[in-house]
Amino acid sequence: QVQLVESGGGLVQAGGSLRLSCAASRRIFSINAMGWYRQAPGKLRELVATITSGGSTNYADSVKGRFTISRDNAQNTVYLQMNSLKPEDTAIYYCNARVPPLNSDYWGQGTQVTVSS
Repeated sequence: QVQLVESGGGLVQAGGSLRLSCAASRRIFSINAMGWYRQAPGKLRELVATITSGGSTNYADSVKGRFTISRDNAQNTVYLQMNSLKPEDTAIYYCNARVPPLNSDYWGQGTQVTVSS
């Protein structure tokens, strides 16, 4: 099991930046896949970015070139650097961990990101 706590959300103007953090309650070096998802009002939760233990990353097309995911295994933390934010990035952002051996999904409580135009 793992508990995930997100932080860093807030209100920002379009074009601005935010950095989200996801602190895990256990060591994450053995968790292969961690990522960020988001859910806007009235929409389904969607993938934003994922990162493997080896550092391989994957991004949604809508955020490529603007967002960067990273992980610090020593700090048991995953980050999402968000630049050039757009109003359509407004959503609740959730941290996810897929924990072996069953690849069980764990979620944080979410952090609100609001981008004003």
